[in-house]
Amino acid sequence: MEHISGWKQTKIYTQKCFRIFRFEKGWKTFISAAVITFLICMVTSENMFDSYTDTRTGVFAIVCACIWIGIFNSIQSICKERDIIKREYRSGLQLSSYLNAHFLFEMALCAVESAIVDVIICIANISNLHPMGVILPFFLELLISAFLIIYASDALGIMISSIVKTPNTAMTVMPFVLIIQLIMAGMIFKLEGLTEWISYVTISKWGLCAICTSADVNSMFLHDSSLTSDYDFTPLHLLEIWIIFIIFIVIYRVIAQIFLKRVELDKR
Repeated sequence: MEHISGWKQTKIYTQKCFRIFRFEKGWKTFISAAVITFLICMVTSENMFDSYTDTRTGVFAIVCACIWIGIFNSIQSICKERDIIKREYRSGLQLSSYLNAHFLFEMALCAVESAIVDVIICIANISNLHPMGVILPFFLELLISAFLIIYASDALGIMISSIVKTPNTAMTVMPFVLIIQLIMAGMIFKLEGLTEWISYVTISKWGLCAICTSADVNSMFLHDSSLTSDYDFTPLHLLEIWIIFIIFIVIYRVIAQIFLKRVELDKR
């Protein structure tokens, strides 16, 4: 392993991820994503994408579902292989190549899941959808936003899985991470002071902003003018939100590698 270049190691481990996905029938995650999205569409109001309040509520549910899908993809992916990583790291494994392989695999997985989410939402709400978003057709902007929400959540899951040492610990931490995303989105509670600052580092807040911006909720009736600045219907605003997601993914990737390197200190 120590004589294999980083690029070849990345390729080998990426192929391994896809083989495991195939052998463990990972396609079931696609069914799960479809069922979750379908259930949300069943309970959201018929005024979704037409009324300000109903749209924000429905979008919040969609964002929460995307975060759940993303974190669940990867929350155990690293820690369950920790013994293998430790052994192969001593044999020349480059941790950056190993993580790159997981991020590439998860990117492909998230792309399919976001397409499923996008198709179901658009079909369920086709009568209220605006044909155009801020920059692209609405369904494309929704696809990009859903992908970034799911992928950023997936990257967060990889980071957590790199920090903890066992799958049980990862699953114990997961509910707390989800709760933070729920309460700090700014949808359920009015956030001020410290909690408002915390909300700026949550995926949920920016996911809500991204989809509501594309849906142009500011033009809908019954809107709260004090919140409209979060949903400015401008190309620059939406691009800034997308860039924030990319920054989140990069930060999670860096932190994951920093903590995964501690595998050499494992006693077991």
